[in-house]
Amino acid sequence: MQPFSVILNRLLAMLAGTDVDYARLGEMIEKDTVIAANILQLVNSAMYGRRGTVNSIRHALTLLGVEKVRNAALGMSITRIWNGAQMPASWSMARFNMHSASVAILSDCIAQRIPVSYGEGAFIAGLLHDVGELLIALSLPREYEAITAGESEMIILGLEHAELSAAALGIWNLPVPIQTAVLHHHNPSAEPGSTDGEIRLAQVVYAADQYLNSEGHVRFIISLGIDKGAAAVLLEEFAHEREAMAKFFR
Repeated sequence: MQPFSVILNRLLAMLAGTDVDYARLGEMIEKDTVIAANILQLVNSAMYGRRGTVNSIRHALTLLGVEKVRNAALGMSITRIWNGAQMPASWSMARFNMHSASVAILSDCIAQRIPVSYGEGAFIAGLLHDVGELLIALSLPREYEAITAGESEMIILGLEHAELSAAALGIWNLPVPIQTAVLHHHNPSAEPGSTDGEIRLAQVVYAADQYLNSEGHVRFIISLGIDKGAAAVLLEEFAHEREAMAKFFR
């Protein structure tokens, strides 16, 4: 995969901090004309539209909030890199991008409603949870074809894609809680350590991933301690946000 851009590296570095400066984030996004244009298109979409046109990143930040703009910029930047990769014919980048983005958006929606350990990393953990699959398809196309035909990743590669995803995140210097969540997103009960009563980030990514893979079984959301009424509201917000952002992740 191509190296990350300077702007993307700085956006990723912001995940390690709890405070994000409006001016600093705005200046960074303004330096990438494609991302800036997409953010403005997003804030002026039907979901976020206000009276009058938003024509500055600073204004978009005040309307959407720092975290939502940062997450959108991260997703747009990373999927733009993925779209430039030469993949096997059987690989669908559009499908991969949409699933990754959907897990990211749903994970973030969940983390906004319940106490989650390192909840600020929910979007990027969801976005990158399956990046190991992309790396396998990119680097080992024959092995990837065997795996998609039903062979075990462990037998073919000696490891599972979640391990490869977490290892890549470590090389990219993402925060350890995000690496850990990605590593355990198929089996969150295996994640070590205490979260002091908070839901583990791995549980959130697992629930979002399973909800989408099961084509809408709400039990995965309810399993996090969210009642049916709150889950319905959450999922409605998720659907609207995914619809607004979908075209940027294809």
